[in-house]
Order: sequence, then structure tokens, then C-alpha cells
Amino acid sequence: MHRATTKELRRNFGRGPRVSVFTLGTMRSINSAKQMYAVTKAAVLAGINHLETAPAYGPAERFLGAALKQLQQEKIEPLDGWVITSKILPGLSLEKGKEHLQSILQRLQLKKIDNLAVHGLNLKEHLKWALEGEGSDLLQWAKEKNLVSQIGFSSHGSFSLIQQAIESNRFEFCSLHLHLLDPRKIPLAKIALAKGMGVMAISPADKGGQLQTPSKTLINDCSPINPLELAYRFLLAEGISTLTVGAFEAKDLLLAKKLANNAGPLDEFERKSLQNLRSAMSSRLEQDQCGLCEACLPCPNNVPIPEILHLRNLLIGHDLKSFTEERYNLIGKAGHWGESINASSCELCGQCIPKCPNNLNIPMLLKDTHTRLSGKPRKRLWG
Repeated sequence: MHRATTKELRRNFGRGPRVSVFTLGTMRSINSAKQMYAVTKAAVLAGINHLETAPAYGPAERFLGAALKQLQQEKIEPLDGWVITSKILPGLSLEKGKEHLQSILQRLQLKKIDNLAVHGLNLKEHLKWALEGEGSDLLQWAKEKNLVSQIGFSSHGSFSLIQQAIESNRFEFCSLHLHLLDPRKIPLAKIALAKGMGVMAISPADKGGQLQTPSKTLINDCSPINPLELAYRFLLAEGISTLTVGAFEAKDLLLAKKLANNAGPLDEFERKSLQNLRSAMSSRLEQDQCGLCEACLPCPNNVPIPEILHLRNLLIGHDLKSFTEERYNLIGKAGHWGESINASSCELCGQCIPKCPNNLNIPMLLKDTHTRLSGKPRKRLWG
């Protein structure tokens, strides 16, 4: 018999069951049912009780349902039980939404899931759908029928849109892009946590800078701590409820197992590592570092200046060439999941220059970023 003990740290997650500080994200375990079983079993042994999946992840739900059934038969499961989160896309009609939710439960071989998130609440019309439209009726129906315990959302949207969603009092948890190398949405997480909501960090490793395969420069910048470990510890010390780990194989969960009970304040070495990281970026960028304050906005051509210069910061500041090229070349290719306009749309009007508190020559920096990063578009992991 292999059962996780109850000693692992659990954190509140909205009004639902308490969750492990790491969550198994299932989007990378979709090659086979065997792979999903192995990764889910490894999650139990790493102290994880929270699983995150979605219909958009191909066969993930079907594989996960089979894995959970097999693990139950083998009595390999958390003593405090699994907590399951799945998602539903915005914009569905009430009837289609009901069908989709029923299909989720069928694939997972469950009668009920703990958490249902609106998947990609990225636009104003998505929020309106969830608060006033058929989406609101769907979410209410799901709870009334006891098919889900609580409702949340994931978002790649703007700061203001996410803040509106949090403050709407409609949702009990949220999944946000919260990263060591881009902490701009940490204040949103704090607002949500203060309201009693659960907060899940989306892909703090991969979308946080491909930290599972860091550049040599970044490794040196974070010394004496591994970049991924520092990223996890930074977010946990900020009080984030749980961090997703998109495991491809069992060994991808070793660090989560190591840190399963280490969610307190940063220690002296971690604080030093964080300081070294920030100082290294500033020293390399010198007077060209963008502070990401957004004072330059709006751009008359809708160029997302801070987002683009953030990539330049990472490229020059920590030599994250692969990551920044991937993210830049997804611009305009990911629909409402990302930015639609890159730096080539800058017409050198110069309106942004007097707005910048650091007196940056923004048009020049945008042109430089495009020259450094423009290339062949990459495909999203899913969708």
C-alpha cells in the first residue's frame, strides 16, 4: 500500500478543500494513459493532492480519469483525498455548456469536481458572459446540481480585467501568471487572497522563463540557489495558494517533493539570491532597463510597449534567448491568449518618450527588440 501521509502542508483554496502547495498540471502528460498514470502516482508520493486539467488538453481528462481509478484500486492516493480542478471555455450557450460539463465528468469518471474554472477569461465579453450572460446561468446551474463545489477563472488578460473579475465576488479562486521574473500580477494575487479566494500560479517554471532549462547566466545570477527553486520559494513566500507543475515524467516532481513543506518566508540565502538576481539585470541593462510602469501607454498604434520591453529586459538581463524568442514570435498567433501587435507596428511617432519616467528612447528599444527576437513563429503547447 502506498498512501501519502497527512503531514504535507495544505493551504486554503477558496471555500473548497485545502490543497497542496504544488498542483499537478496535466497538459504535458498526454502521450499515453501509461504516462498519465506514472505522473499522477508520482504526484501522490510528492505530497500533492491537487490536480488541474481541462478539455483543451487533448486526452488529458480521459487519461486522468483512468489513472485515478487505477490508483484508487491500488490504494495509492492522498489520505485527505484528491482535489480536482477542470475548466470550461467562455462563450458557450447554456445548453452547450451543460453538455461540456457533463462530458468533463464522464471523462474523469466522477460525479462531481471540486473546482470549475472559466478557462481563459481574457476579454471583457468573457467576463460579461460569466457575470450576466448564459455563462452566469451555467455556473449557477453547475453548483445547484451539485456538479461542482466552487467556481473560479484562469486569465491571460489585462491587470484591470483580472481586478474586475476578482472584485466581482462571483469567483472563489483564480489562476494567474505569477512569476519570479515578472511579478507584476502579484498585487492581484494579494487582492484575491485578502478576499479569501484561492490563487493558483500558472506555469511558474515554463512560462516563467523556461526555468527548468535556465541559461548559464541566469544560474549564476541566482547563485547560490537554483533558478527554479528560487522561483517556487519566491511565490510560496508571497502566500500564493498553490503552484502548478506541468510534469512530463515522474522526475519533474522531485523539486515539488523537496519543497512540499517549505512555504514560509525567504531565508537569508534566498533573499541574497533574489537581490543578486535583480542587481545582475540592472547592471547589464544599465540606463535601458524598462521599469514596466506603463506610463508610456496608450500607444497610438496599440503596441504593448511594456510587454515587449519586458522580453528585452529578460534577453539582455539574463540571456533568456530561447524563452524570449518563443514568447515574442507568439505575438499575433495566439488569439486572445496573448498580445496581437509586435514592435514592428511602432511608427516612431515618439509620443511615448516624454511619458517615460526613465527617459528611455522607447522607439529605439522597440526596434532593437524586434531585430533581436523576430523569427519563425512557434506553436502553442495547446490550442
